[in-house]
Amino acid sequence: YHINSSFPEDVVEEVKTLPMEVREEDLKGRRDLRDKVIFTIDGDDTRDIDDAISIDKKENGNYILGVHIADVSYYVKEGSPLDKEAMDRGTSVYLVDRVIPMLPHELSNGICEGKLVDYDIFESVIKSRKQMTYKKVNSILEKNIVPEGYEEFADDLREMEELATILRKAKTKRGYIDFDVDEPKILVDENCKPTDIVLRERGLGENLIEDFMIAANECVATHI
Repeated sequence: YHINSSFPEDVVEEVKTLPMEVREEDLKGRRDLRDKVIFTIDGDDTRDIDDAISIDKKENGNYILGVHIADVSYYVKEGSPLDKEAMDRGTSVYLVDRVIPMLPHELSNGICEGKLVDYDIFESVIKSRKQMTYKKVNSILEKNIVPEGYEEFADDLREMEELATILRKAKTKRGYIDFDVDEPKILVDENCKPTDIVLRERGLGENLIEDFMIAANECVATHI
């Protein structure tokens, strides 16, 4: 299909000029959330780490859910080689064992009834405390076994599961259809030859992230 797995030299050179850490000048106009407990949850073999979550619970029982989405547009300036190349590609391409990205990996890799009572949409700076995996999160939520390095986050994860359950019940009540169909996962060897096809596992962690991302999307869509 003539999908190019490498990037042109001018795009590579532009990426080299991008900062790999947040600078003081990047903080202008953004709320600093780096003191909050924020983390990511993805699959073991994830290629994109671009959204993160956080949670707080108020004294009145309300939850404050934070869904933090990577602001790639901050680094992709209109008319730049990066921008033009992304326009040509149109989308990332997900293959069995790899992703051919639209943007270079440096950029592509943050009430009981479930009623939204308030929201705030703003630009921010975050610091992810841990890159979590679904497998280890599910160990906590489904088996109450806390893997090493997850101890300080276990209570937050359990609180997130409480909220996710509330959100899912509210969605079901208003007519949400759960398309929970079996999804295949193709295993390949080092030569990219398929060796097996297994069922992709979906646990409480996967459902939790789905519920939170849908909540964020609905919030933004309603706002717009």
